[in-house]
Amino acid sequence: MEPLIYLASESPRRRQLLEQIGVGFAPIEQDVEETLQAGESPEVFVLRLALDKARAGHANVGDGRPMPVLGADTVVVLDERVMGKPHDWAAADEMLAVLSGKTHRVLTGVALVDGEREATRLSVSNVTMREIDRGEREAYWRSGEPEGKAGGYAIQGRGAAFIEHLEGSYSCVMGLPLFETADMLAEFEIDYQAEW
Repeated sequence: MEPLIYLASESPRRRQLLEQIGVGFAPIEQDVEETLQAGESPEVFVLRLALDKARAGHANVGDGRPMPVLGADTVVVLDERVMGKPHDWAAADEMLAVLSGKTHRVLTGVALVDGEREATRLSVSNVTMREIDRGEREAYWRSGEPEGKAGGYAIQGRGAAFIEHLEGSYSCVMGLPLFETADMLAEFEIDYQAEW
């Protein structure tokens, strides 16, 4: 597929989702600090990060092919508490224990930047998890899947066994809401469907 955009993300899930709808892309590096600022709402936080990532990627285009840069960020939120990405068993266990038996929100912000224009979109989904006992949480951690995932789970993997109900966008929970992404591509007159 001929690249139509740059993707400022190393996420294999975002790459897979773009490929799913036939969007050719080239990866581009970005280095953005993912820190929630004091008083920042989860919605503002996730949109800011998506835009910061797209801008940082655009700054790295240099003399490369002039294409828009797509950035995205996903957070899991329970009672306005933003859950990070666990990097050890204790953090993953605590996150999954808190989410167990409750409904939380997954917010994914996406941004597209081309140097002249900037666009952002926000997708919000509600995910209800069944009760997850400690033995299941520990087995899940040992699978390697929760590490580095927002909220400590992957809906597209083994974590799907914990999801009782989803209201919203499956691709949002995976990390790149395709409806919103396609809408921005259309706004920038990027005809990704030409290759269909």
